[in-house]
Amino acid sequence: MSTIADPTAIAPLAVALGDPAGIGPEITAKAWQARTSANLPPFFAVGDSRSIAAVWPGPVQRIASPDETIDVFADALPVIQVEDAGEIIPGEPNMPGARCSLDSLEMAAGLTRSGAAGALVTGPVSKAQLYAIGFVHPGQTEFVAERCGIAGANAVMMLVGPTLRTVPVTTHVPLIDVAGLLSVDLIVSKTRATERGLVRNFGIASPRLVIAGFNPHAGEGGALGREEIDYIIPAIEILRAEGIDVVGPLAADTMFNPRSRARYDAAICLYHDQALIPLKTLHFDEGVNMTLGLPIVRTSPDHGTAFAIAGKNLADPGAMIAAIRLAGEAAHFRGQA
Repeated sequence: MSTIADPTAIAPLAVALGDPAGIGPEITAKAWQARTSANLPPFFAVGDSRSIAAVWPGPVQRIASPDETIDVFADALPVIQVEDAGEIIPGEPNMPGARCSLDSLEMAAGLTRSGAAGALVTGPVSKAQLYAIGFVHPGQTEFVAERCGIAGANAVMMLVGPTLRTVPVTTHVPLIDVAGLLSVDLIVSKTRATERGLVRNFGIASPRLVIAGFNPHAGEGGALGREEIDYIIPAIEILRAEGIDVVGPLAADTMFNPRSRARYDAAICLYHDQALIPLKTLHFDEGVNMTLGLPIVRTSPDHGTAFAIAGKNLADPGAMIAAIRLAGEAAHFRGQA
């Protein structure tokens, strides 16, 4: 449940619907249906309202600005309409839909950056479709960072579930390239951002962090690789000197069991799958992607467009509900700072 005593104390959240042919419209509508039982803060959708009507028979009310959300939210899902997405067929993405998803993201990010929305929640998009219309960013994270005036490299991805938070130091790069990308400075900067993010977005006064080893058994003192000796241990020494509570490198095969997870607030991992496999194994239907290092709160359900099940009423809204709840809580904690 939300820790916000009064969910209306923060500005309504903006939810970009994502690709209109994906499951974003359905899970957003289902999240609105669960607004009371899940104690969600008021939110409004940004996108083509026809994409919601195509997959859900519930009440939708177009609004002209975020400040109309409170009056509408109890009785209908508020939607700020983005230009026509062309023909909408769930499960069949097209170019007009991709343009609509990008325009929705642009508008929702702008409303949040201006303070009209309390936080940004982004629905799933198809990178392939976006690339086909000229999108040049690796993903939504880098796009939002740019719109906030932040270098994409300084935006940190945190995966959040009920019992685990992980941060990958490197993200969408081939595994064979990871070792060459690691550096003391990179590990230090990602860990600093994580520590600040836990304080700012979660209200954790003194975060406890761990850093995973890169090699099996954390390198066995150099017998199985030197990344721990050359990069991770020097980074930990710098971070500890700054007063950050961090331990490691820990063997990645033992650091995600229940007893180990109880000892830290977030785990710094060295590559994509090291961070995402445990999170998705434990919390597949509740995982949230949160971007740290931004002047705004941004979250997203940690799954894709799922075109194969779009329009079939099969999409689980758990991750979207969790993303909206987390965004509201983070906005609340920032407001208390």
